[in-house]
Formats: sequence, structure tokens, C-alpha cells
Amino acid sequence: MSIFTKAVRYIFCLLTLWLLVMALAGHTRAQPARVSVGTVPAVQLEAPVEMPSWFSGGVPGADAWTALRTLADAASHGLNPADYQAEDLVLAFETAGAGADAGMQGQLDERLTKSVVRYLSDLNVGRLDPAELKHRFQTPLTGAFDARSYLAEARRAGRLDEALRMPRQKIPMYEALRSVMNEYRALGDHPAWQMPLPQLSARSLKSGDTWDGLSLVAERLRVLGDLPLETPVSTVYEGAIVDAVRHFQERHGLETDGVLGRATLTELEVTPAQRVRQMGLTLERLRWTPLLRAPRMIVVNIPEFMLRAYEVVDGNVQVELEMRVVVGRALNTRTPIFLEDMRYIEFSPYWNVPPSIARSETVPRLRRDPGYFTREGYEFVTRDGKVVSTLSDDAIAALQRGEWRIRQRPGTRNALGGIKFIFPNDQNIYLHHTPSTQLFPRARRDFSHGCIRVELPLDLARFALKLQPEWTVERIEEAMKGGRSSTVALREPIPVLLAYSTVVIKNGGKVYFFPDIYQQDAKLEQALRSLSSRTS
Repeated sequence: MSIFTKAVRYIFCLLTLWLLVMALAGHTRAQPARVSVGTVPAVQLEAPVEMPSWFSGGVPGADAWTALRTLADAASHGLNPADYQAEDLVLAFETAGAGADAGMQGQLDERLTKSVVRYLSDLNVGRLDPAELKHRFQTPLTGAFDARSYLAEARRAGRLDEALRMPRQKIPMYEALRSVMNEYRALGDHPAWQMPLPQLSARSLKSGDTWDGLSLVAERLRVLGDLPLETPVSTVYEGAIVDAVRHFQERHGLETDGVLGRATLTELEVTPAQRVRQMGLTLERLRWTPLLRAPRMIVVNIPEFMLRAYEVVDGNVQVELEMRVVVGRALNTRTPIFLEDMRYIEFSPYWNVPPSIARSETVPRLRRDPGYFTREGYEFVTRDGKVVSTLSDDAIAALQRGEWRIRQRPGTRNALGGIKFIFPNDQNIYLHHTPSTQLFPRARRDFSHGCIRVELPLDLARFALKLQPEWTVERIEEAMKGGRSSTVALREPIPVLLAYSTVVIKNGGKVYFFPDIYQQDAKLEQALRSLSSRTS
């Protein structure tokens, strides 16, 4: 080997080593250490951020008092001031105002900074990772919000008050809900809830009945805004108070029959303080529910039994479509909470009966009523894909052994109706039409096996296919009624969010409360209580 060749190889080795070192350095910079505040979702920090002192001239500065007021008022965002040591810090800084040495100032600087960083993280990202509640979607800001850097930048720019006031990203309904929550907070221990309602002499109170508890019911309805303040009420249940009860029922997810029955009385017993906690839990969910993931989205709010399709235009949410839905039964077939992209629409779909439903419901029905097989358009499919259109004991046995499956042909009696909206997921959940429309007018609509039945499938198809103008209303209707299964891929996927919120602000700013049908609020409250006890 020549000297020249050796030199070239030596230079090449040095160059390779240099490139490797630089790549590793770059990788280190691109992959900052994960620093968590308590057990909230991790906050990314590239390097320690220099934080200005909270003291000026030996006494707490204006920023310190702004921060302390904010921490003490954390409950106005549904947060817990004790999580940020608000009371202790206020007392410590008031004491320091009389004079504190450099060592004490350094300790207080560190404590206040730590509390404010945690507060900012909680306000912007949320206190919990939704995965802890088995919600299958990523938090919008996890890994993207550096609370310490955000705080330092805000202080250097002189906008600390602005940075602490609200989440930095706009969250739909957040401000409106927070405003209502603080109105309820102002009610405190209102006298109208100091005593329980007297017992009814019958199972329910109907228009024309008398009851000595009506005056207390009327007082509560006035406080909540369902009954005008100056409306007189007697011991006879009639007129304005019946209308007020209907209004209350509508706002609480109840049948609006005007009857004072057990369900309505139960909701009337809920105190303003309990509603404040419910709204605080909803604010927490809003902080980490990815409501604005894309310019076009479909959101199903499970406790409300409602679907909304919207577009984001110039930062504003425009609801393009709203409809009632039927969701999974609370008892045993709950609809999961997750986020996936809708990619396909299937017209005139087959319904492939899930094995669990086939064994527990379809087979017993076929044994009782063999004519059900032909009447409902069922057929068997063997392992090799052969279709068997006749019912027999051997076919049922093969189905029970898992060797065959059963499906329902497209048609007017098909359980999926004329259209199926597919967002691939490992739980086989989808949106679909249904021939059984009698359930939509009900106030509570948890009747399905987990999938979601939609009230207005044609309108939803038009929204989904908006970017494909060749799919006219007439063509969609024809495909839905054609009786021949076909699949259409969406030009652009649409995120579908199956969300859970028991409080909603709508219809001109009115607050609506819905039953915690899946006990998700109860689980969230317990998780937050556990978090506070671990980090206090």
C-alpha cells in the first residue's frame, strides 16, 4: 500500500469519526431529557433555563404577587390550590416581605418557580395522562410544552399575568364552561340546598297534584335559572313550575315530560358545590382531549348521545352537522373512548355478526325461531369463504365451534342500515346507519353493542365526502339503497373522536349536565385525588 493511499485512508477515518461525533451531539440536542412535574405528562427541557428572581431589592416583586394570587385562585380553573402549596407560599412571601436574607430568598425562588411550573403544566397539558383512564388518544401538548421555558419567557417579556390567565392554546368551550363554573362557585352553600326535599306521597308528582315541597323546588329552580325570579308558586303543581321542570329536565339529560319523578328529584338534590366538581372534571378533560387535531373532525360525546361534525376556519370552530346517536350499553357493552381516522365508507354493508353476539343472541334466536334466518337475510360463511344460505343444525354447530361465521346481507333489514363509516381500530368500533330509528327520540340512548348508530347517515356521508364532489346526494342515496356492498376511500382521512363530557355549554350559553353513565367522572375524580395525595 502506497504512502498516498495510507494518508487518504487515515483522513477518511478521521472524517468519519468527526461526523459520528457531530451526529451524536445533534441527536442529543434533538432528544432533550424528559422532566416530569409530579406525575403529569412529561415536559421537554433542552437545558436548565435561567429564571429571574421573584425578589426585587430584597422584597417580593410584582411578579411574585401575581403568581401567588394565581396559585391561590387555581380553583377558578377547576384545579386544587393545595397542589401548588398556595397557602404556605403566600404566608412565606408575606413573611419575607418584612426582610429575608439571600439564602431564604433563594429557597423561596425555587419553591415558587416549582409551583408555578407545575401549575402551568396542569393548566396547559392537564394533570393526568388520559392513558391512565384507558383513553386511547395522545394529549395534544404532551412532549411539546416546556412549562419552565414558557414561564421564563413570559417573565422576561413582562406578560406573566397573561401567561397564567388561560391555557395558551384555545380549547373549545373552555372559557364558557369556566365562567359558568365560577357562577356556581359563587352560590357556595346556598340555603336552597340546606335541607333535603320532603318525601313524595306517591311515586311521582304530575300536573295538578299538590305537594308541600314545591316551594323548595321552586327556589332551587329560580337559583339555577330554570324558573323566572318573580314567578309565584302555590302548593299545586301546575303552570309555570311545570314548564320550569321541563326546562330543568332538558338541561339534565332527562325525559322532558314535566313529571317530578325519582330521576328528576335526584338531579334537583345535587348541590351547586357538586356541580362545581363535575365542571372541574370536565375542564380537566378538555385540557387533554384532542378536540382540535385537524381542520375537519367528527366528535361523539358519549354521555350526551350526540355527534357533531365541524370545521376549523381561521381558528374558529364551525359546527357543520349535529345529530343524535345511540352508544354502547353502560351495563356490559360500553363504547370505548379513543381517537382514530375515518378512512372508508361502506355502502350497503354486510353485517358480520361478532362471535360473542352470535353465540349469546343469534344462535338462541335461531333455535327458537328458524324462520328468523331467512326473514332477516342471514347467511353462513365457511372458513374457505363459501357462502351457505340454508339453516341447519350442522351449520349452527360449526358456528358455535368457531369454524363458520354468520353475516347479514345488505338490505332494508340489515342492522347497519345502508352505510357504515369505518375508522380502523382494534376494537371493531364504527359509525353506522340503522333501520331501528325508534330509539333516537329517547333522552338516554345507550342500547348498542358498542358501535355507534347515527340518526342522519346521509348528512354524515355528505360531510365525509365533501372533498369528493362526484359523490352527489343522489349518488349517495343510490349507493345506500343499492343492495350491493361497495367501499369508497376518503380522499383525506377525518379524525373521529369518541369523547366523554358530562357537562356541555350550548344553545346560547346554557349549561347542560348528563349522567355519568360509564362512571368515567368517578374514575377521574379518584385518580386526581390519588395524584394529589402522592405529590402533596
